[in-house]
Amino acid sequence: MKKKTIIILSIVFFIIFTGLFIFYLIKGDSTRWLVALGGMMVSPIPATLLFFKKNPFNLPIIIGYYFTLVYSAILGSIANFYYRFTWWDTSLHAYKGMYMAFVSIAIYKHLIPNNIQKDISRPFIFLFVLSFPVMVSVLWEIYEFIGDQTFTHIMQEGGNKDTMIDLISSTASALLVSIYSVCIKRRF
Repeated sequence: MKKKTIIILSIVFFIIFTGLFIFYLIKGDSTRWLVALGGMMVSPIPATLLFFKKNPFNLPIIIGYYFTLVYSAILGSIANFYYRFTWWDTSLHAYKGMYMAFVSIAIYKHLIPNNIQKDISRPFIFLFVLSFPVMVSVLWEIYEFIGDQTFTHIMQEGGNKDTMIDLISSTASALLVSIYSVCIKRRF
């Protein structure tokens, strides 16, 4: 069931982004067709994980990935929610911080053998679950900066204030999941 769902989601999202790509390419909207092209390229990523011997990500993580695509690419960039709603960007970064913290828990469970997990200290788990999303957020802000310097000039319109609000919101939500992960350590 998990494999079938992942394949279906990958195909559906690839088709949606392909349709958006063609529509905006014909329309001549270079900003939106580039976003749709990016969506076409990243839609199949969960399906490629099926080729690994053991996929570390459960179905809720995969669905969260596609929710991120809808939230950021389709609604945020293509439907212009970033400009319509001032809170959109901040809420997206808060979601991504929380989502990446749950991804870090999945990575932890995948990389650390079960018989060793019981010996890992709670502070280490807390730091790992917090550090991973913070690192991803910093890398994302670097991507936005490079994108503005080379291509779009619209990713960081708020400048340093926008960057700091993004980093604070993603770190705060990752902090909540880090605390949660320490509280449920025994149930990993």
